Amino acid sequence: MADRILFVCHANLCRSPMAEYLAAKLMEKLPVEVASAGTAAEDGRAMHPYAAQVAAGTGTDPAGFRSRRLRPEHLLDAGLVLTASRRQRSLCVSLAPAALHRTFTLHQFARLAEAAGRPAGADGGVLRTAVQAAARCRGRLQPAAPGADDLFDPIGGTAEDFRRCARQIERAVLPVAALIEATG
Repeated sequence: MADRILFVCHANLCRSPMAEYLAAKLMEKLPVEVASAGTAAEDGRAMHPYAAQVAAGTGTDPAGFRSRRLRPEHLLDAGLVLTASRRQRSLCVSLAPAALHRTFTLHQFARLAEAAGRPAGADGGVLRTAVQAAARCRGRLQPAAPGADDLFDPIGGTAEDFRRCARQIERAVLPVAALIEATG
């Protein structure tokens, strides 16, 4: 299992690619890799044009991006799996039950990361330590309202809808990055 964060959405065309590119930029100095996949993705498709605009805003060219369908080995190789929705989290765990304890929605893990504070140093890798620190906070937080863990899906929307989704992703990735940095 690598220090790799896997972002998962439905088609791997909008939310998870934007998360991949935004997280790569926000975590570029951290010892982690980022990737993305979709629970119902068709392999080889280009990113949605509005998502590509967001990705290009990170300073990385998204032209080479190609969607990929989520496979068990993607989940088993990731140290942390962050999904766009509760449904995708459930599908990930069904596909690879061994990933249960390191699979969260992005919003859920962001709340846990904020609550975790500064965990002890990384014995088994920075992601393992970050996941353990976040998991210890589960019982201390009030449950989120139904749907609060689901990331807004901009598909079929305007460029502004994609930018709004990207802002939600960025706000959620910041505490994740801070937790990972604190473990390193």
